[in-house]
Amino acid sequence: MKIIKYSTIRCPVCSQQETLKMPEDACQILYECTNCKTLLKPMKGDCCVFCSYGDVPCPPIQKERKCC
Repeated sequence: MKIIKYSTIRCPVCSQQETLKMPEDACQILYECTNCKTLLKPMKGDCCVFCSYGDVPCPPIQKERKCC
């Protein structure tokens, strides 16, 4: 299975979008919106901001289908 390394995060406050390279061996738990400066954290039940706000889940989830 090929791992997708980039995800586009969409801020739920201002709708700003940014495409980022995801860490392959860890979960990213904080992201600051480049537009409105809102600090995003994972929603309950998600391991990282990519799983909550991205269009592609993080690589650990893609690989194992479980949280870090």
